Amino acid sequence: MKKPLYLALDFPSGSDAVRFIREHELEGIPVKIGMELYYKEGAEIVKFLKEQGHPVFLDLKLHDIPNTVRSAMRNLASLNVDVVNVHAAGGSEMIRAAKDGLLEGTGDGINPPLLLAVTQLTSTTERMLQEELGISMNLEESVVRYAQMSYDAGADGVVCSAHEVRAIRQELPDSFHLLCPGIRLENNSYHEQKRVVTPSRARELGVDSIVVGRGVTKAVEPQKMYQLFEKEWSYVNR
Repeated sequence: MKKPLYLALDFPSGSDAVRFIREHELEGIPVKIGMELYYKEGAEIVKFLKEQGHPVFLDLKLHDIPNTVRSAMRNLASLNVDVVNVHAAGGSEMIRAAKDGLLEGTGDGINPPLLLAVTQLTSTTERMLQEELGISMNLEESVVRYAQMSYDAGADGVVCSAHEVRAIRQELPDSFHLLCPGIRLENNSYHEQKRVVTPSRARELGVDSIVVGRGVTKAVEPQKMYQLFEKEWSYVNR
């Protein structure tokens, strides 16, 4: 079974994102729509990309009181996206409310979007976690605790760094979906992300889906670079 490789459409406008897809012949690939693009274009960009055949990961990282998240997820479910997420730091009651909202907003005969909970951002470091956020656990312990809590609350999986995948797999079923950003080829710049791995290493560790962004969108030859990512990710899928 082919596992998704989502391209992060971190563009300032919908026209920029669509132009990029068309110019580089990337029609129909799985895409991630984050805050920048969604807050500019709203639901219309999601609807358009779905109509064009793109699987969509809507990456809004909801984090609010349970009732608000439930209502928001009810609305997002009607967009027929494939994956949505919340911040695990919102707690178990919020995650359960998110799941309820998705089920309420999904049409009859349609599977609800996959609900993932964000554990720790790939830009988070041990120093930031302990000195700035006041969390005494180390990074891996924090991620595993968030993952366990999210699983118990009904989430379908988590967003995490590939560095924590092995520890999560030791505690939770293989059916629990692990989506990892922070994916780079060996010679790519890491930008502000600290905990990164290559596509092949991610799959070896047991990752279910990955997100790539500037490694493709800022490349001199984006289509060629996307194919390199896909080849490395798919090669170990066989």
